[in-house]
Amino acid sequence: MKRRDTLVFFGALPLLRGQKPGEGPEVEWVCPMDPDIRRNSPGTCPRCKMALVPGLPVPREYPLRVQITPRNWRPGERVVMRFEVLHPDSGARVKEFVEMHEMLFHLFVVSGDLEFFMHEHPEPQSDGTFVFKTTLPKSGFYRLLGDFYPAGGTPQMAVKTIFSAGAALTSFETPALAAETGPARGENLEARFWTVPEHPLAGLPTQLHFEVAPADGLEQYLAAWGHLLAASADLIDLIHTHPFIGGGGAHMQFNAVFPRPGMHRLWPQFQRRGVVNTLRFTVPVKAL
Repeated sequence: MKRRDTLVFFGALPLLRGQKPGEGPEVEWVCPMDPDIRRNSPGTCPRCKMALVPGLPVPREYPLRVQITPRNWRPGERVVMRFEVLHPDSGARVKEFVEMHEMLFHLFVVSGDLEFFMHEHPEPQSDGTFVFKTTLPKSGFYRLLGDFYPAGGTPQMAVKTIFSAGAALTSFETPALAAETGPARGENLEARFWTVPEHPLAGLPTQLHFEVAPADGLEQYLAAWGHLLAASADLIDLIHTHPFIGGGGAHMQFNAVFPRPGMHRLWPQFQRRGVVNTLRFTVPVKAL
């Protein structure tokens, strides 16, 4: 097999072994959101439409802070969430971000019993923070998943947990979920669901197939034909992904690897005629 060098570079380009001055190195252009998409020249990702970049920096974790006001919030009370991203070296606040799917910050909120789901977009502030105002419907804990792309880094998915005032200890128990394989109905569409393999196995790729009806009037939502969040019953494993196959037709395929066995809840989102439909399915994942 012919050896192929892929470089991540900043500033002047180094020479490869045997390369003569003036000859450019072979550069592989990669999608920051979907690193399996690679090309030999600049362009955009066919899956998420992000601009391809000439190699990615080594992935590093950017800490995320969240401040909730009021601190001891209660269900139904107006709360303000302020998010701050920190640089892994200096600890300084990051103020420059790359847009992903038309937004600088995607926020997913899931209640501890997995009955409440929200996908929203905090507003960027002049000081580099992001602010989101909302009310949460029940006491207990909520898992927050922040999806963002610091300039000069790589796309990040950071998880935080918040607690309501007076939360009962029972609210922290892992819920016993039952399988829900549909079909599921949204506001103006319905989706049939199946997996390949029929019984997903932890650690191996699973195809998540959706057949949407009616298919007329389907539109891209945030530069993708669909968005999907998958969560394990204990809310430890969270996966945010987009269609691997989906060009505006009735059939869409997402791919996922579930890290552990157990029940997993899925929230796919599809837009039709200006309406975002959030559906719900629950799938058991078996041990290998």
